[in-house]
Amino acid sequence: MKSDHRILRGPCLTEKANIQLEVAGKVVFKVDPNANKIEIKKAVEKMFDVKVKNVRTTNMHGKEKRVGRYSGMTNDWKKAYVTLSEGEINFADQL
Repeated sequence: MKSDHRILRGPCLTEKANIQLEVAGKVVFKVDPNANKIEIKKAVEKMFDVKVKNVRTTNMHGKEKRVGRYSGMTNDWKKAYVTLSEGEINFADQL
């Protein structure tokens, strides 16, 4: 079994993620590409002591980047939208 710190790579700090947190109580994480929804849910509940209602995941494809005449690709990664139960909105203070 993977440790919780290997499953959750870190928060995804974007404007869209901040709006999701304020409006719908959803927190966005960058997660291990091999992690499933059950592992993500258990890791969030254990690490932050909150109750998770729902988890949605999406695979993000790497972008093409150029440095001068050389081009390459960034790594693919996985993003998880974690919906918290009612009354768990103070979660942002723990990040």
